[in-house]
Amino acid sequence: MKFSDFGFRRGVNLGGWFSQCDYSENRLEHFITEKDLDTIAAWGLDHVRIPVDYNVMENEDGSWNDRGFMRIGRALGWCKDRGLRVVLDLHKTAGFSFDLGEAEVGFFGNEKLQDRFYTLWEEMARRYYDPENVAFELLNEVTDPGFIDAWNRISQECIRRIRVIAPDALILVGSYWNNSADAVKDLAAPADSRVIYNFHCYSPMPFTHQGAPWVPALDQSARPSFDESGIPADFFDKAFASAIRAAEENNTCLYCGEYGVIDRATPEDTVKWYRTIHSTFEKYGISRCAWSYKQMDFGLSDSRLDGVRDQLIPLL
Repeated sequence: MKFSDFGFRRGVNLGGWFSQCDYSENRLEHFITEKDLDTIAAWGLDHVRIPVDYNVMENEDGSWNDRGFMRIGRALGWCKDRGLRVVLDLHKTAGFSFDLGEAEVGFFGNEKLQDRFYTLWEEMARRYYDPENVAFELLNEVTDPGFIDAWNRISQECIRRIRVIAPDALILVGSYWNNSADAVKDLAAPADSRVIYNFHCYSPMPFTHQGAPWVPALDQSARPSFDESGIPADFFDKAFASAIRAAEENNTCLYCGEYGVIDRATPEDTVKWYRTIHSTFEKYGISRCAWSYKQMDFGLSDSRLDGVRDQLIPLL
């Protein structure tokens, strides 16, 4: 089984629209437009991943924000009109964000926050269930390995509740270390044949995140080239090997929901990295979704890539 069997093979993230933003009216209404989706369809991609933060759909008291739900529903409609499927990703939930700066903490040990998570997904399933066109990604980038037992329990319960409303929905589940491929092996076995293992890849970080201020452990002044980074042709074959085995052993498939190169790298080196990871994706039939369409330090539509875009887009 491959995720492409369900129509999801090559995609791009719409990061920064309903997540990792200031949540202003201007941002939510205008950051991504129908013209952007026309561009993505013209690139020959078959899906987008839409990260959404819980506070776009919930008010501070936990009640529903109907305008937020409307915006997401409108986005799904725009995509469907253009033949683009959607991975709907809950990028943060009450009590957890992959970004510690968000100050969302306590989720994995708090039953009330977990119930809020289940209830939100039940509502999303009611509103957006479309098994041919929309896949549900339960939560973006669990961080600490110590969360895995709780996360396996929570994700299984969430799937059970979603299934009451959306029996055939495709559901994506990622593991710790921010959806690391190495951590896929510790995920619970899929609850059914429409649950898919999800991972992210930004390896090696000193190359893909060079100069990233949110990764202080890196030398902020270093600008390693692709060739200097020591990325052999089989680099990603080895990086994904344990995840590939885990998927095979559990009769499911893999989806790389994020991967990309920061805009501090040269356009030419960016193409080299994409060419290398693309070879592994194709070799093992791994569906994927590049980060990110626009801005967010990784923008594939940004002007800096104008000179190489014709080379780059076929490698997505």
